[in-house]
Amino acid sequence: MAIAVSAIWTAHPGKGDIVRDALANLVPATRAEPGCQAYFVHQDPERPTVFRFFEIYGDEDAVKAHGNYPHFTKYAVGQAAEALADRSHEFTTALDL
Repeated sequence: MAIAVSAIWTAHPGKGDIVRDALANLVPATRAEPGCQAYFVHQDPERPTVFRFFEIYGDEDAVKAHGNYPHFTKYAVGQAAEALADRSHEFTTALDL
């Protein structure tokens, strides 16, 4: 069963460009992962330091694999993480109705 992920990254003031630059590389690489079915990132127009993610993976193994790919390590962990004031995520089961 597919796994949906809803995440929020909030950058420190003045650090939104660092996060956005990391995402410019992370997003296309993540979309090319074999287990990724959807990966969308939105930036809040009223609070530009807030980035919202909507992700769908084929199964739990694909979710785990996502965090181990070199592009995730380089851009999410190595570049964006230091610029973040807060981050959160929720995992749910995607219903195929």
